[in-house]
This record gives sequence, C-alpha cells and structure tokens, in this order.
Amino acid sequence: MSGSKSSARGGVQMPEQPLGLTVHSMPTPGLDDGDARRTASGRLKMLLVLAVCASPVIASYLTYFVIRPQTRSNYADLIQPTRTVPADLGLQSLDGAPVAAAGLKGQWLLVVVAGGGCDALCEQQLYFQRQLVEMTGREKGRIDKLWLVNDDAPLRPEIARAVSAGLAVQVLRAQPQALARWLEPAAGSALANHVYLVDPMGEWMLRVPAKPEPGKVKRDLERLLRASASWDVEGR
Repeated sequence: MSGSKSSARGGVQMPEQPLGLTVHSMPTPGLDDGDARRTASGRLKMLLVLAVCASPVIASYLTYFVIRPQTRSNYADLIQPTRTVPADLGLQSLDGAPVAAAGLKGQWLLVVVAGGGCDALCEQQLYFQRQLVEMTGREKGRIDKLWLVNDDAPLRPEIARAVSAGLAVQVLRAQPQALARWLEPAAGSALANHVYLVDPMGEWMLRVPAKPEPGKVKRDLERLLRASASWDVEGR
C-alpha cells in the first residue's frame, strides 16, 4: 500500500527517525568494599607479625625492669630510658679505619672507657671486665669486651703489644663529644670510673658502680642473660 512504512512480511512499523545511541561514561576505577577489607586485613596481619617478633624482647625487659619482686634490688645503676648507640660515634680501629656504630650490635657488651695511655685504673677496669665475663661461665660467648679510647694518645707500648698478641678485647677509638652524649658517669664521677653494659640492640642499660663488687655485678648480669635467653643468641 502506498505510503505504508511496514515491511511486507511482519508488518513491523519502522521508525521514521534514525535510532540514536547514548554513550555513558565508564566508572572510575577504585577499591570496592572487598578490596578495602582485604587491604586492611593484610595490614593487620603485618602488624601482628611484627608484634610477635618483638614480644620476646619486650617480655624479657618487662620481667627485668617492671615485674620485679620488691625484695630484689639491682646493684648496678639501671639506665631508664635506655640510650641507643649514636650513629655519629666516630668509631675507628687503631689503624684509623672507620667502623660503623651499628657493628656494635648483636652481642652484650661490657664497655671500658679510657685514654690510650691506659693508667692503673684503666688496667684495673680491663682486668675486671675480663674477670666478669669469665665468671658467667657457659654464657660468656654472648658477651663481648670493648675498650673505647676517648683520646688521640697512642696505646702504651706494653698494652699495644698485648692487643697485637690477641688480647681478647676489641679496642676502638671514639669521638669524646659523641661518646659523652651516649654514656654518662654517676654524679661527681668520670667516664673512666665505670664499666658500662650495652644490650645486643645497642642500648646502654646498666652502669657498674666505681670500685665494684664482682659478685654483685655478676648477679645483675646473670639475671639479664636469663631474661634475654629466648631471643638473644651467641655471636654477632
């Protein structure tokens, strides 16, 4: 029929205007609720792993510093808060090679501070240091002996010969100003009058009194070694 827009078969009415297409914008990429939950869960698991790794250290220090019977007292001076070994300590070997302060970590350290001339007090402190390590018996492998030389004086010849012959103490020079920001003597005393205990994380935590009683210092040290036995191992 004339004027008809229908098809011959189906009689489907065709539109008089062409069809238009609408283009919609794509959704902006982003995290949906499931992705956000998975991200939060991952972060929580990471924090839990870190907490588990740190818990033995925290527990051992809580045992020693906080959960202490009232009848027990420490002979050596506790340093609270502890002091981290400074990176700018200016450590050098005796031949002038730089030594990173981080290298002091990994072992308990008994530290003596004295000038290169090593007077009678210095000799006494080095002897006490060696004696104290030997007194810990089978635990002595967890403790290193360190002598920090806080001046530019050469080592006294007999001391230098002992060091060259394998004296079982590490000898390093340190910058006096930086050293004084880390270790501190008791009031009215001098750095050379004390032996200092540093833990395997590089934290100064105990100061032995001047003219100490070895047996009492040994008891303090043994308590710390027992408290840290779950996380501290022998050797750097």
